[in-house]
Formats: sequence, C-alpha cells, structure tokens
Amino acid sequence: MHTPLLLDIAADACADRVALGSRDGGCDFDSYRARATQVASWLIKQGKANTAFLGMNGNILPVLLFASGMAGTPFVPLNYRLADTDLNKLVQRTAPAVLVVDDEMAHRIVPTEGIKLILRSEFEATFMAGDRPEKVDIPESENDIAVLLFTSGTTGEPKAAVLRHANLTSYVMSTVEFLGAGEDEAALVCVPSYHIAGISAILTAAYGGRRIVYLPAFTAEDWVATAAAEGITHAMVVPTMLDRILDVMEKTGETLPELRALSYGGGKMPEPVIARALAMLPHVAFVNAYGLTETSSTISLLGADDHRAAFASDDPKVRRRIASVGQPLPTIELEIRRDDGTACEPGEQGEIHVRGEQVSGEYLHKKAIADDGWFATNDAGWLDDGGYLFVDGRLDDVIVRGGENISPGEIEDLLRSFDDIADCAVLGIPCDEWGEKVVAVIVSRSGQPDTDSISVAIRAKLRSTKTPEQWFHRQELPYNETGKLLRRVLKAELVKATEQD
Repeated sequence: MHTPLLLDIAADACADRVALGSRDGGCDFDSYRARATQVASWLIKQGKANTAFLGMNGNILPVLLFASGMAGTPFVPLNYRLADTDLNKLVQRTAPAVLVVDDEMAHRIVPTEGIKLILRSEFEATFMAGDRPEKVDIPESENDIAVLLFTSGTTGEPKAAVLRHANLTSYVMSTVEFLGAGEDEAALVCVPSYHIAGISAILTAAYGGRRIVYLPAFTAEDWVATAAAEGITHAMVVPTMLDRILDVMEKTGETLPELRALSYGGGKMPEPVIARALAMLPHVAFVNAYGLTETSSTISLLGADDHRAAFASDDPKVRRRIASVGQPLPTIELEIRRDDGTACEPGEQGEIHVRGEQVSGEYLHKKAIADDGWFATNDAGWLDDGGYLFVDGRLDDVIVRGGENISPGEIEDLLRSFDDIADCAVLGIPCDEWGEKVVAVIVSRSGQPDTDSISVAIRAKLRSTKTPEQWFHRQELPYNETGKLLRRVLKAELVKATEQD
C-alpha cells in the first residue's frame, strides 16, 4: 500500500473537513488532495529521481510528501541547520532532484548538476494559493521508496535511511483508527520536516482525519498562543520544550482546556518536569513515545494510565516506570540481547532488537536488517518483569573504564533525583590510568551544588567506579531541535578543556 492512499480514502470520506491550517479558512481534505495531485503531475514532467525540500514548517510539507508519493519520487527533507558545506554535500547526493527551498535559504545552495531549484514563494503561488483546484488523475506509482531521511552523521558521513511505503503505512494503520479523530480535533506540529516525527505526524493525521496546524519554528510563547487560539487537542514535544511551555503557562495563566493528549520523546524526560506537567494539566493524557527513524517512528509507548499509575504507586518497581518508555506496540517484537546474540533476562541490560512490518532497518545501498527481519537498534536498554522497556542511551555512549562498561543513563537517572540538579550529562573522557574516566556535567538550580554529598550518595547506591571523578558546571546543556543531547559536542568541549588545563 502506498502512502497517498491514506490521503485519498480520507478525502473520499470527509472531503469538506478542514485538514491543514486554521480552523477558520483552512484547507479541506478535498483541496488538500487536489493540490497534491497537481504537484505530482508537475513533478512527473520534471523527470527527476527525488523530490527534496529545504525550509521551515508549513502546509507545503504534507502536500509535497503526498505529491512525491503520487509521482513515484522519494521525498527528501533536508536539515537546514547543517553548515553550508555539509548541506550542499547532501544536495549533491540527492541529485537528480527537484529542490523546493525557502526563499531566505536559497543563497546557501551551490548550483548543482541535476538539481532543479524552485523557490518556496513561487511554488506556493503556483500550487497552494487560490480556490480549490481540479483534481488530476495520476497513475499509481510503482516506486516503493516513500522517504529518504539523512541521519545526523555524528560518527561519519550521514546515511540515507530508507522508509518504504509499506513500512510507513503499516505503522499508520496499526496505530491509528481511520477517521478516529473528531472534526474539532487539531494537532500542533513543531518538529522539523527532516525528523521522522514530522513525517509520521502528516501520515497519521491524514488517516485519522485530524487537522494539522504548523508552527514554523518553536518558541514556548508561540506554542502556547497557537495552541490556545487554534483549539489544539493533540501535540508532540521534546522534554526541553515541555519545560519551557510550562513556564509560559505559569506566567500567562493559560490552562489550555481544549488540549487532550500530549506525547513526548526524543530524549530523557526529567521526572520533575513530567510531574509538574501532570499537576498543571490534569485533563491531558501524557504519552512517552520511543522510536527510531529506521522503525518508521514509534515502537513503544508509556500511556496515560501508566503515567498516573506510576506516580500514584508506593511500589518502587511501579514508580520507576515513569522513567521507562512503556511497552512495545502489539505489532512489534522486541528483545534485549547480549553481545553473543542470546536473550537477556529481565533487568539485564543489552542491545534493543526489534522486528515488525514497520521496521525498515535499511539505508540507501546498504541493508542493516537481518535476514530474519530483526533490526539491531544500537540502543542499550532492559525490560522489567512487567515488560516495560527502559532505554539507557546509545551503545556508542557507553563509558569503558578499566575494561568495565558503564552506562551513563543509570548515573544520570540518579543525578536527576537531586532537587538541585535541573539537568545533567554523564560522559567518559580520555584518562591515562583507566582509558576513560567518568565525568558529570550538571546544571544547578542553586548555582552552588554540593558535589561532595552527591558523590557520597552515588557511591552508596551504585559503586565507586560509577561515581563521577570530575564535575563540570553549565548554565545549560546542548540539545538539537528534536531534544537529543549533543553528547559528542559536549564531550569534545570537555576533552579540549581538560587538555588545556
């Protein structure tokens, strides 16, 4: 099944329902489909292999995504936050392609053979403006690649993750009820187009019949104002966003009474932040979603009932589940495996492996999935006795001290339990004696953290080898726009600082 069919059946079923933009005057599903078919017809005439996009959020995104699928060209959203040199390398790898680019970003693109560049203003004037256009009939495409998403490339050249139509539609149809959204429902989307959450938001909203409202770029003030003005009922944020949103709500007195569900993911959620959110928004169902680009988005969920049960429980085993990512989706098989490939026992850490129709596990010109369908995520984690999944971070982030593997996540979770620690990161930096030593970077609420007392507590609960040997203080930690802690950036800074000492 191809992704455009998700829009097609929704447009047949609820043609006049508003699909994109403001509830007053937004684009309905019939116009949405008609515009996508016109763009698809134009793309076919260009004769390019790919359809790329470089720019900020907006209604152009879902139209381009579905039009690309109709035209049989993979959709390739590019990361505008990259340095110009790195960005142009990706443009070259995308060729031959049509590249739709924000006017303000066009100067960054070096003329490249095979790239047909069209300014966003020209594209929107041609395809997005005016009254409802006539639908154009497009023959069904035989191309089975729907989207190419470039990885961050923190350990080398970015890889192009392949997401096929079958992967994406499998995820959507197994997690979303067709037209399950009411006509009053609207999703606020602020994650960028080049993130898997931005892609899945488009597909799930179309199939569910839910209106999408875009925030071009995130600020907490704009998020709260837009959510209030547009009657937003559903949204997805990353942990750093949620904390700032709550600050604005406290300052303005806004309660967002129409908000029903808020999902979060992309990074570790500090327990004080989610506890504060539950207290301030008792009418909202909170969901922690864990997934990867290679798995077509979410593979495990901690639902609203799990959130409430964890905070209400006096049982430590139940209480700690607030730090988990819940249980795998019914359509996903999940195992924790040792280095030798054998399955771990409950409570034993290993590498997370997953299998299911939505799992791609594929990169352009490279298969990363086993013949039996299992995909090794490179994430460390463990399952408790109830099947709740705890993710401890990337295996690449494991600290090797004197031959002992130490997970930063375990130490970070303990650090976050101290009231004075607003945020933290635990890293390994080079050490002559042990190979690597454990260091902690903390953001202190008081500005005067008692690291001696904290060290004693860590040593008592864990052990001496897991106690940070050096402490660094920051006003804030570096994150990307999707909530991922930039560990390698932070580690490079610390290594450079220690070398200069």
